[in-house]
Amino acid sequence: MGKVTDKVLEFNRKYHGGIAWRPLAHAKVLDDYINPDEEVLYAFCAQKNEKFTEIFNTYALAITNKRILMGRKRLLWGSFLNTVTPDLYNDMQVYRGILWGKITIDTVKEKIIFTNLPKNSLDEIETVISEFMMEAKKKYYHEES
Repeated sequence: MGKVTDKVLEFNRKYHGGIAWRPLAHAKVLDDYINPDEEVLYAFCAQKNEKFTEIFNTYALAITNKRILMGRKRLLWGSFLNTVTPDLYNDMQVYRGILWGKITIDTVKEKIIFTNLPKNSLDEIETVISEFMMEAKKKYYHEES
């Protein structure tokens, strides 16, 4: 299996209770776009939308040593891919609800919202994204100087 697929399976074994349909198909989309010099640090699947009641927009999200990738395999044909590089990242919000949690990644161009995440996974997701972005921004701004 691919690097992202392995990380998604690891996340699913560790955290139960989220809503994600066809996680391996979505992870495979990202596996196809991982560059040879990239290392996958973390990956998971969740709903990419604003409301907890919208449960049919599953995406895979992967954090590599260079960027954040989000991908979705369409049901019949085709796929979607979005990337966020450290220079576009602004901040992040975490919401813990009664049943699930929500992560909002604010970028220069848009807000990316992942919902229906297991509540007990939120701390780990927040830590991984925050640490990656702080380190990446240090490198990015150091290279510009």
